[in-house]
Amino acid sequence: MQDASLASVKGILSQRQPNKMLIDVAHNIEPFHMQQAAYLLASAHPSFEKGTYHIVLFDIFHQREPNLIVAEKDGHYFFAPDNGVLPMAFNDDITNIWLCKTMDKSNSAKDWADEIASAIETISEGGIENAGYEKHDIKNAPKHTKPTVTGNMIECQVIHIDRFENVILNITKQEFDDVAKGRSFSIRFMRDDEINHISEHYYDVNEGQKLCRFNSTGYLEIAINRGKAASLFGFKLLREQQLIYNTIKITFNDSTDSANVF
Repeated sequence: MQDASLASVKGILSQRQPNKMLIDVAHNIEPFHMQQAAYLLASAHPSFEKGTYHIVLFDIFHQREPNLIVAEKDGHYFFAPDNGVLPMAFNDDITNIWLCKTMDKSNSAKDWADEIASAIETISEGGIENAGYEKHDIKNAPKHTKPTVTGNMIECQVIHIDRFENVILNITKQEFDDVAKGRSFSIRFMRDDEINHISEHYYDVNEGQKLCRFNSTGYLEIAINRGKAASLFGFKLLREQQLIYNTIKITFNDSTDSANVF
């Protein structure tokens, strides 16, 4: 972020909740890229203890009078606009949702922070069930773009590129294993570069060499040891508005030979 809105939000929260620690997770999410925001939220929250309040100020101006909602899952509390980021982050496995307030079109990020600080005070004092909020249903929530399985092939898209330009695909280890069933696989890029082995660490390959691995959140990642995979291979984030975008194809082979991926 290149303005003072983040500092203002943190200043308000610090004043209203001086005994609570503020921890930054991410501020460089691609504008309006909900799938990236959802991925980062789902990846980060398990590292925090129960009772943590998570604040997701992503696309808060998505409509004229947006709703501020709070959800409880596994002892964690999540504040976010009712724009679909929470159900996307948790694959709709989130049902305890309450409406905190319908915000006014003139409300700024500071107003959101002030309302969230008030809600935290209320929940901390008497619990969310006694906070006086109405239960809320999210309708027409967007879905994560899922990998497509066709025969022996999986088509994946890019959902996140980190600052090292490691490329995160929208496929988990469980989804990969369900299709692979122990078979060999191949990922081939535009210059006939190929990956056909799952690495555990970046240093499993020489510096400058490509690899794929399942990261700490369980998603498939394409990387270069001490290099920039996104730039080298031309990977970009999937956007709903794009007519042409990166599709990474993983092909599995029933024989002992590796299959090709185009």
